[in-house]
Amino acid sequence: MLAPETKVVITPTANPPLPKTGFGWKAIVAPVEPFLEQVSERLAVQVQAFDPEIAAYARYALTNQGKQLRPALVALSGRAAGQLNDSLVTVAVIIEMVHLATLVHDDVMDEAEIRRRQPTMAANWGNEISVLLGDCLFAHALKLAASFPTPEVCRAVASATNTVCSGEILQTNRRRNFQMTRGEYFKVLEMKTAELFALSCELGARLSGGSAEDRALLRQYGMALGTAYQIFDDCLDLFGSEATAGKSLGTDLAGGKLTLPVLAALEHATPVEREQMEQCIRNWKPVYHDQILALLEKYHCLEESQAVIQQYLGAAQDCLGSLAPSHGRDGLAGLLEFLAQQTTALGGVEKNSFERT
Repeated sequence: MLAPETKVVITPTANPPLPKTGFGWKAIVAPVEPFLEQVSERLAVQVQAFDPEIAAYARYALTNQGKQLRPALVALSGRAAGQLNDSLVTVAVIIEMVHLATLVHDDVMDEAEIRRRQPTMAANWGNEISVLLGDCLFAHALKLAASFPTPEVCRAVASATNTVCSGEILQTNRRRNFQMTRGEYFKVLEMKTAELFALSCELGARLSGGSAEDRALLRQYGMALGTAYQIFDDCLDLFGSEATAGKSLGTDLAGGKLTLPVLAALEHATPVEREQMEQCIRNWKPVYHDQILALLEKYHCLEESQAVIQQYLGAAQDCLGSLAPSHGRDGLAGLLEFLAQQTTALGGVEKNSFERT
């Protein structure tokens, strides 16, 4: 059986013992590059399953991939727990398709114009086509999941998809909710982002023949990594640059999303400053950006958020420490160090280039 649907509570460690491999992204994924190429090729083939009149839309969504982080997690977890096989390629395609569908919908809700250095679906074809195309991608991913001989994979994918979409609804409901707690914020992150990381690791371990213990540990690793990654992405939206991120930034404040740096500033601000922040976010105009950023800098909100990211990465590292040594484990540890390095670079002279994938 797959891991139960109850959520694992991730407790960040105070002093994360992160690895010191010095790996860059290409070095981390080099051992699974043939696997990732198969995923890309099979994603491109999926275009043929769509009606000819909408094939161009599907092709645009399915072939504009980023770093393939979730397929990489499937492959690295598979190597950590057992052997790579064709079933893992299929499940990586399914998870990436679900992820791409969420990005299409995200760009509509955020009114984003750039994604991976190209115009978004919505910028090219409008919101109506984009929403419907995202729905088609979700449906096709579930159709592929149903092709497995047993229902466990389809159930896991369907459950995760439901969790991701529910997380997006919760986030939407909490826009401009200045009473939102950090706990509520982290819950949304686990649902809308970390869930697919956890699913990638769990199914990677399961379909490669991993033990129940390995599957549970890798799921926890994925949940902690995914939470850290979304906090990083939230910080990037405030402190990054569009030229290096390759996507529209500043959309969170414009949409009234209260991310960790903003929550930290609201906690530390004086009553007058808090009122000013709330008024700016309620009645957002681009000219307010520098005013908000000044308060974030005054209260060291980036540094506080970076520390929280490192704590979650430490929790993920603890999970890896309980796995048997393997080449896959080294790659998963390299991912933690890579995100730690990118987190440290946030707000510096050299802007971060780990675009949301």
